Amino acid sequence: MESVGSASRPALVGAVAMFVLASCGNSPSKEEMEAAMNTVNCQLAGERLVIRFDAGEARLLMPTGDRVSLYQIPAASGVRYSNGSLELRGKGMDLQLVRNGAATPLAGCEPYQLPK
Repeated sequence: MESVGSASRPALVGAVAMFVLASCGNSPSKEEMEAAMNTVNCQLAGERLVIRFDAGEARLLMPTGDRVSLYQIPAASGVRYSNGSLELRGKGMDLQLVRNGAATPLAGCEPYQLPK
Protein backbone atom coordinates (compact mmCIF):
# COMPACT_ATOMS: atom_id res chain seq x y z
CA MET A 1 0.00 0.00 0.00
CA GLU A 2 1.40 3.41 -1.04
CA SER A 3 1.65 6.20 1.44
CA VAL A 4 0.25 9.63 0.63
CA GLY A 5 3.75 11.11 0.49
CA SER A 6 5.00 8.74 -2.21
CA ALA A 7 1.86 9.18 -4.34
CA SER A 8 2.33 12.96 -4.48
CA ARG A 9 6.08 12.74 -5.17
CA PRO A 10 5.68 12.56 -9.01
CA ALA A 11 3.43 15.63 -8.87
CA LEU A 12 6.00 17.47 -6.75
CA VAL A 13 8.86 16.48 -9.07
CA GLY A 14 6.79 17.61 -12.06
CA ALA A 15 6.01 20.96 -10.42
CA VAL A 16 9.68 21.55 -9.58
CA ALA A 17 10.72 20.65 -13.15
CA MET A 18 8.15 23.08 -14.59
CA PHE A 19 9.42 25.85 -12.28
CA VAL A 20 13.04 25.24 -13.27
CA LEU A 21 12.20 25.21 -16.99
CA ALA A 22 10.10 28.35 -16.68
CA SER A 23 12.84 30.20 -14.84
CA CYS A 24 15.40 29.17 -17.48
CA GLY A 25 13.22 30.65 -20.21
CA ASN A 26 13.17 34.08 -18.57
CA SER A 27 16.87 34.85 -18.82
CA PRO A 28 18.31 35.53 -22.30
CA SER A 29 20.94 33.18 -23.65
CA LYS A 30 24.43 34.33 -24.57
CA GLU A 31 23.47 34.15 -28.27
CA GLU A 32 20.37 36.29 -27.68
CA MET A 33 22.43 38.88 -25.79
CA GLU A 34 25.05 39.05 -28.57
CA ALA A 35 22.37 39.36 -31.26
CA ALA A 36 20.67 42.17 -29.32
CA MET A 37 23.94 44.12 -29.19
CA ASN A 38 23.96 44.22 -33.01
CA THR A 39 20.26 44.96 -33.46
CA VAL A 40 18.40 48.26 -33.74
CA ASN A 41 14.71 49.17 -33.76
CA CYS A 42 13.56 51.96 -36.07
CA GLN A 43 10.32 53.41 -37.35
CA LEU A 44 9.60 53.25 -41.09
CA ALA A 45 6.54 55.34 -41.96
CA GLY A 46 5.31 54.94 -38.38
CA GLU A 47 5.77 51.17 -38.25
CA ARG A 48 8.46 49.09 -36.51
CA LEU A 49 11.47 47.95 -38.54
CA VAL A 50 14.14 45.75 -36.91
CA ILE A 51 17.68 45.65 -38.31
CA ARG A 52 20.28 43.11 -37.24
CA PHE A 53 23.85 43.72 -38.34
CA ASP A 54 26.06 40.68 -38.85
CA ALA A 55 29.38 40.03 -40.61
CA GLY A 56 29.00 41.84 -43.94
CA GLU A 57 25.22 41.67 -43.83
CA ALA A 58 22.18 43.55 -42.51
CA ARG A 59 19.00 41.55 -41.94
CA LEU A 60 15.77 43.50 -41.90
CA LEU A 61 12.45 42.48 -40.42
CA MET A 62 10.08 44.72 -42.32
CA PRO A 63 6.81 46.05 -40.86
CA THR A 64 4.98 43.63 -43.19
CA GLY A 65 6.77 40.68 -41.57
CA ASP A 66 8.98 40.10 -44.62
CA ARG A 67 12.63 39.31 -43.98
CA VAL A 68 15.17 41.03 -46.24
CA SER A 69 18.93 40.46 -46.41
CA LEU A 70 21.22 43.25 -47.55
CA TYR A 71 24.93 42.87 -48.17
CA GLN A 72 27.61 45.35 -47.18
CA ILE A 73 29.11 47.46 -49.94
CA PRO A 74 31.90 50.05 -49.71
CA ALA A 75 30.89 53.48 -48.39
CA ALA A 76 32.90 56.69 -48.20
CA SER A 77 31.77 56.95 -44.57
CA GLY A 78 29.15 55.27 -42.42
CA VAL A 79 27.41 52.06 -43.50
CA ARG A 80 25.92 50.94 -46.77
CA TYR A 81 24.10 47.67 -47.49
CA SER A 82 22.19 46.66 -50.61
CA ASN A 83 20.56 43.72 -52.37
CA GLY A 84 20.16 45.52 -55.71
CA SER A 85 16.61 46.74 -55.13
CA LEU A 86 16.78 48.05 -51.55
CA GLU A 87 19.61 49.93 -49.87
CA LEU A 88 20.29 50.83 -46.24
CA ARG A 89 22.75 53.61 -45.56
CA GLY A 90 23.73 56.09 -42.89
CA LYS A 91 25.91 56.76 -39.86
CA GLY A 92 25.29 55.57 -36.35
CA MET A 93 21.55 55.69 -35.67
CA ASP A 94 20.89 58.14 -38.53
CA LEU A 95 19.76 55.59 -41.15
CA GLN A 96 17.68 55.63 -44.30
CA LEU A 97 16.23 53.11 -46.72
CA VAL A 98 16.53 53.77 -50.43
CA ARG A 99 14.03 52.15 -52.78
CA ASN A 100 13.86 53.01 -56.50
CA GLY A 101 16.16 55.99 -55.89
CA ALA A 102 13.89 57.50 -53.21
CA ALA A 103 15.39 57.75 -49.73
CA THR A 104 13.13 57.34 -46.67
CA PRO A 105 14.66 58.36 -43.34
CA LEU A 106 14.25 55.87 -40.50
CA ALA A 107 12.99 57.56 -37.33
CA GLY A 108 13.71 56.82 -33.69
CA CYS A 109 16.47 54.27 -34.29
CA GLU A 110 17.76 52.88 -31.01
CA PRO A 111 19.55 49.77 -29.79
CA TYR A 112 17.27 46.78 -29.31
CA GLN A 113 16.39 45.99 -25.70
CA LEU A 114 15.76 42.38 -24.69
CA PRO A 115 12.42 41.87 -22.95
CA LYS A 116 12.76 41.68 -19.17
